[in-house]
Amino acid sequence: MADANLSAAFLPAHAVPHPPSPHPMANPGYGKRTAPGQHPRTAHDFADLPPREAAIAAFIDRLPDGADISVKTLAKTLPYGQCALRTALNRLQEAGHLRRGRECVTTDSGSSRWTTRSWFSRTARDDAWWARFTRGDVPQEQEPQKAPTRSRAHILLAALGRATPALSLSQADCAALAPLLLPWFERGATDEYIHRALTSGLPTPVHSPAAILRTRLINKLPPEPEPVRTPAPVRPPLRMLECAKCRTPGHPEALPGGTCGACRGERAPARSDAPLSASAVHTRAAAARAAMLPREERPRV
Repeated sequence: MADANLSAAFLPAHAVPHPPSPHPMANPGYGKRTAPGQHPRTAHDFADLPPREAAIAAFIDRLPDGADISVKTLAKTLPYGQCALRTALNRLQEAGHLRRGRECVTTDSGSSRWTTRSWFSRTARDDAWWARFTRGDVPQEQEPQKAPTRSRAHILLAALGRATPALSLSQADCAALAPLLLPWFERGATDEYIHRALTSGLPTPVHSPAAILRTRLINKLPPEPEPVRTPAPVRPPLRMLECAKCRTPGHPEALPGGTCGACRGERAPARSDAPLSASAVHTRAAAARAAMLPREERPRV
């Protein structure tokens, strides 16, 4: 088993075995949860991770939501022991691919309960992103810029001449008329509907196709659709993160890399357990009462 673990630790991410069919699923409400807004899968995913962690991350990435990704279950499928898997999962958490915590969910009966979550992201996320995710405020990913192409309106106008030669347009005519089609699209008109509106009942002969199309695009504009009722905003789910090592819950800001300060070896600030004297208690109570008074009624010091 040791030899198998040693050789498998250096497998590239794409060489790790695919999940068996079916991979064990966790109890309802538990298991893997895919984080939103991930980049498309590529052959270079997890390239910044050590070989063992990259292989485990690639395996988890291919599992469906709800799959059991506990250490015990993964050890039955992957060629790694539980100790190695526990260490690898903690490193995936430090690298920003994994967070563990709890989420408040509503049951079929309408009651609420807290359930364990293991959120996985193919795209590495920093602590700030995970904090926003915990609050239900995930930043939207910017889509890559696409090369400029002809618009839908331009393509539709240029195609009129192929079906109806009398309406053949030049490049300049298509560019000039295309903006007049935008209100049609906004009002839900399909390409077939627009084609019929522009080509039916044409006079013979058509002396100026651009002029007649301009007139029809303006005069035959369909009415605005009925307004759509905006649904009530959905409240973001309540979430909290947990320390990867001791499972202590805490705010995301207190768990950088998914680990609490105590598990990182940080010392808690020293605090005195000595009781306050009677005079100190009276002094602090008086200061608290004075702070609650309006500014003009506060005693002058």
